[in-house]
Amino acid sequence: MDYIKHSHSTGNNLHHFQWCTKYRYKMFRRIKYAEHCRNILHMIAIAIEELAVMPDHIHIAADIPTDMSQSKAIQLLKGRSSYELFRAIPEFRLRYPKGSLWSKGNFKDSVGRITIETAKKYIRDQQLTLNKFTN
Repeated sequence: MDYIKHSHSTGNNLHHFQWCTKYRYKMFRRIKYAEHCRNILHMIAIAIEELAVMPDHIHIAADIPTDMSQSKAIQLLKGRSSYELFRAIPEFRLRYPKGSLWSKGNFKDSVGRITIETAKKYIRDQQLTLNKFTN
């Protein structure tokens, strides 16, 4: 895998992130909502290697800047995506009137113990499993 060059550093900082909607509501069952969420997450300034938008949670394999912590990356992803989704899809406010789309918890792991291909395959398989049960 090639190294990423940043302004004052070079390297890889690959991570697997996962987080859920508050109360595990299946907000992304509709394809148009899932696509909108996918587009917003790609718009956020983090290099996403793989992304799966499930009905009630998100999986991302991303290469974050070497000087950014996992906590800061997940804060950026969850905060900005929530803000943009509420702006773009006003009916989400009916389900979440207090403005918290995502649950407080999350999963984050560096991809150092496994290969990026393993993380990508896992994320792709999540999407295939969902498609098998929804069809």
